[in-house]
Amino acid sequence: MKIQDSLRHISSFQIIILGFLLVILTGSLLLMLPISTQDGTGSGFLDAFFTSVSATCVTGLVVQNTAEYWSVFGQIIILCMIQIGGMGVVTVAIAIAMFSGKKIGLLQRSTMQEAISAPQMGGIVRLTGFILKAMLIIELTGTLCLAPTFCSKFGIKGIWYALFHSISAFCNAGFDIMGEVEGQTSLMQFVGNPFVVIPIMLLIIIGGLGFLTWDDICKNKYHFRRYRMQSKVVLLTTAILLVSSVIYFFFCEFQSETWMDLSFGERVWVALFQAVTPRTAGFNTVDLAQMNDSSKFVTIILMLIGGSSGSTAGGFKVTTLAVLFMTVWAVFHHKEDVQAFGRRIPYASVYNAITIFVLYLVLFLTGGIAIGYIEKVPFLTALFEAASAIGTVGLSLGLTSELSVVSKLILIVLMFFGRVGGLTFIFAVISEKHPSYSKFPEEKITVG
Repeated sequence: MKIQDSLRHISSFQIIILGFLLVILTGSLLLMLPISTQDGTGSGFLDAFFTSVSATCVTGLVVQNTAEYWSVFGQIIILCMIQIGGMGVVTVAIAIAMFSGKKIGLLQRSTMQEAISAPQMGGIVRLTGFILKAMLIIELTGTLCLAPTFCSKFGIKGIWYALFHSISAFCNAGFDIMGEVEGQTSLMQFVGNPFVVIPIMLLIIIGGLGFLTWDDICKNKYHFRRYRMQSKVVLLTTAILLVSSVIYFFFCEFQSETWMDLSFGERVWVALFQAVTPRTAGFNTVDLAQMNDSSKFVTIILMLIGGSSGSTAGGFKVTTLAVLFMTVWAVFHHKEDVQAFGRRIPYASVYNAITIFVLYLVLFLTGGIAIGYIEKVPFLTALFEAASAIGTVGLSLGLTSELSVVSKLILIVLMFFGRVGGLTFIFAVISEKHPSYSKFPEEKITVG
């Protein structure tokens, strides 16, 4: 009876946190089994735990080379955690309940609403079905697109390679099983191959737009005016970020002498890929350590922004960025309300956007400074790893595998926080059971 009473008092936010922790711990134990590693000796707890957090939080940072250290069984466990983390623990749980014929209660619907950032509780079960169908179709399509190239290179194993990278790309995880070939890692050996680059980029973008946006697109097709305001903001902001990033990387980075060995066509593909992958997939087709400091800083910004709310991507989200800019625009034009597409944005959304942005910024800087101090590495390099962790990206300058235990634990905390979300984490820890409706007297304070 006491257990049932305690469960009733668990909030939706706490369920999400506990769900992720359960998957992470289960994955860690499975990765520690002898069958999970190539040498049959099993993994140590820290490496298994770090990998499990990175996979479940769809990040992609690794302390061991996925292809060379983990066995096929270990890779399957990692892929399952990527799939669960990309869909969301709650979505998976509700999907199982749906298939088993169980009734979806109010608590489950409320938790699902929080997990995918749905605007309302109505239609959650239908939306869950849409997510499952869309995920299956997209990932299988990605597998079919990648299979011919991978099969021609790896033989029949190419089907496994295609499936793994299709799921990893759609879930914005960034894990790869390419290993290291003559110093090349991730997708570097396919730098100018459009049959690999294009499907991977599309999978990343599709996964990063979010299920709600795709639900809107499927319902309203080309009638942009009928879209929800959130979908309009997501599509417009994403387009601006992608176009501006491609222009920057092509003209300011990949035209330098460092990349003269690449053909013009390869530089175009690299610029496109480098604009997409920080949003937040973690694949790379060139050695990121060779980029100049300005490009590394731009990549850090893109990693922190991430994708859309309710998507497989991380970061503080494009909607947060859009609300912040619209708030600044309203202040510049002496408007009392923040507006977009003929609609007024609630003050609660503005407060949430500011809170999320400050939280990510503080944790990112704190983590980066701590890693830089502990490891005695360049400040920008430490910030890059911290941004990759909290943005759940997975891009690395080669530092992660060499970090000390303390620095790895810092990245683990950042990855977990980045995946579950700032507000979810706060609301799970600080539960206001008795909200106050009284107000203090108002007094102005000068800012700026």
